[in-house]
Amino acid sequence: MKLNKKMAAMLVGLTMGISGTALAAAADGADSFSDVPKDHWSYQALDFLAKDGVVEGYADGTFQGNRAMTRYEMASIVAKAMQKQGGSVADQAVLEKLEKEYGSELGTLKKQVDENTKQIAANKSALERVNLHGFVRTQWDSDNNVKSDNEKDRSRFYMNLYGDFKVSDHWTARFQSETNRHYAGNTQTTSTHKGNDSSDQGTIQRIWVDGTYGKGGWVSIGRTWRGLGNQNMLQGGETDGVQFGYPINKNGLQASGFYMAPSWDGADFSMYGVAMFGPVGHNFDINVAYAKVNKDKWFGNYGYVLSAGTNLAKNVRLIGDYVRTGASDNNTDKAVRLNYKGTDLNSPGSFGLYTRYVNYGANGDIGHDDEWGSLKSDSRGWIFGVKYVPWKNVEWETMYESAITNASDAATRYTRHLFRTQMDFHF
Repeated sequence: MKLNKKMAAMLVGLTMGISGTALAAAADGADSFSDVPKDHWSYQALDFLAKDGVVEGYADGTFQGNRAMTRYEMASIVAKAMQKQGGSVADQAVLEKLEKEYGSELGTLKKQVDENTKQIAANKSALERVNLHGFVRTQWDSDNNVKSDNEKDRSRFYMNLYGDFKVSDHWTARFQSETNRHYAGNTQTTSTHKGNDSSDQGTIQRIWVDGTYGKGGWVSIGRTWRGLGNQNMLQGGETDGVQFGYPINKNGLQASGFYMAPSWDGADFSMYGVAMFGPVGHNFDINVAYAKVNKDKWFGNYGYVLSAGTNLAKNVRLIGDYVRTGASDNNTDKAVRLNYKGTDLNSPGSFGLYTRYVNYGANGDIGHDDEWGSLKSDSRGWIFGVKYVPWKNVEWETMYESAITNASDAATRYTRHLFRTQMDFHF
């Protein structure tokens, strides 16, 4: 029987008591095993087998050919040799005999590989079910007209932590925890009320579930932050309730319905309504909503928002919002925002510029997002800001606001100058 080079080398290796553990073979041109002399009669055969991936050595680069190998190590070598393509009929005959001799060990090895593969897949699936993410912020404000201790507290260290827990392919349970640690010298205040079970001192404030259904439908149930309008002007804050939506067309336009009960201090009402948002043309998108309130409040018993956005040029985007409520006076909000470029947390050096004009009536919305005190009710003015990514996953934002506050009351009206700089470390 005439054997080719590969088979001959394998059989020589078998007579040496080959070991089948640890690291892969050395690269071409390097000695495969440091303890096999080049003038040894088996050197070429072992070197060939190592570089062909049939045998491996120990982590220290040795072969240890004087150690008797186990039948499982022998079966491992046979299995690797069987995976190599080509070889003569005689080669195949030898391999078939070896396979028959070590069949039980080969079967055990295959079973172990299959079990390991399943366990790896199970571990990966378990890890993917849990995801923690968020950011840590350091923020400093300079405000020439600080009116309360709460306003002093905006200079702070802050952490926003999210947790996502996959329940199934259609449901994900989530939580959000916000923690404020104010700079030494600032007055730290907390508050509790009927709707909110805790302050923002590190407890889990929001718990909800998100689900999907049909072809693109979605639903959110529980306590979470919800907004209405492109700039969250009609409503922007924590609410208990449910919101759901479904695509109207293939371009991304969606219809939505909602029931919300705000949980901020003094909230004693709920609202329900409908919304529509998404693209309606090649370069135009909308975000409109109507909300009916279950009792008369200072803003009346209803409100609606009309929002739209378009790209004026490359890297230039214009967004506008108009809000109206059922109040008898000061019942509108208006805001325009112009963005230039934008940041990418994965791209250090990326940046964005923006300018905004805002005009918030005293009774012009149900509960807009005040963006940490920078957008007060009954105020109008300009905001200029810049965002920059100095390092990956780190965003630095600085803004300046000049606004007339208490605009509807000449006796208490004043011009507010707010300077804010903050850095967010995302994880």
